[in-house]
This record gives sequence, structure tokens and C-alpha cells, in this order.
Amino acid sequence: MGKHDNGQIGVVAALVRSSFLVNAVYADSGREHGLTPQQGQLLCVLMAQPYGMSELGVVLGLAKSSLTGLVDRTERNGLVRREPDPQDLRAVRVALTPRGSRLAEEFYSETCRRVEKLSAGLTSAERDTLADLLGRVVLDNNVPMVFLEPGE
Repeated sequence: MGKHDNGQIGVVAALVRSSFLVNAVYADSGREHGLTPQQGQLLCVLMAQPYGMSELGVVLGLAKSSLTGLVDRTERNGLVRREPDPQDLRAVRVALTPRGSRLAEEFYSETCRRVEKLSAGLTSAERDTLADLLGRVVLDNNVPMVFLEPGE
């Protein structure tokens, strides 16, 4: 599972280790902005639009109780707010506050910059190939859009 005879890492180890690498960057960036990794994920997801609680649970892969706690803590910090869902008056949506929106932009920009640096040792063509291959893996596995492409 580690390295092949030619010294290269296999696909399983490479994917798992790269997820640890990206998670570490996410956590470091979050700490510098006073956010837990989960709060950073929540803010990045909400940059696109407000979401209902059940939608957020699916996108973030969290159980209802875990999501409620995350939203409660983030709301107490003044970064998100609950608002009525115009489609279903019994439901609420979670949206960024103006402060949360500013912090989300700062966190997002810094995290993008740091993740971008991870592939600095690759050529432009290699980076394109990496993006194409990882993009196929993500799309083939129906991974929710939890982080927008810079510029979207």
C-alpha cells in the first residue's frame, strides 16, 4: 500500500495522503482566521448561496445534531444567521452575515493561495492533467460542491 518498486506512491496512498495534506492546509488557514475546519467549510459552502439545514447536512456530510451544533456556534460568532425559507415557511435557511461574508472571502482567498502552492513543483501541463484526473474522480463520485473554483 505504500510505495511501488519504482519508488512511486500508489493511487490509494496518494489520494489518502493528499486529502491529509489539503485538510492540514485548511486547518492552518482556519486557525489563522479564528475558524475551525468545519466552520471554514460551512462558510465556503454558504458563499455560493444560503442553504436549508437538510441540504447543508448532505453537502457537508454531517448528521443533524452535528450540523445544528456547528450552525449554533457559528451563529453565536456572528458569522451566519438563520432566516425563513421562502419556499417552506416551516423551514429555515442558513446564510452568511455581512461579517461572515467578509471572513469567508478572506479565508477562501488564503486557502486557495495555500492549496495552489501545493502543486508548485509541477509544470503547467502536469497541473492540467492533475486537475483533469482529480476532477473526473470527484465527478464520478458525485462529490458535492463544497469549495468553488477561484473566480466562480
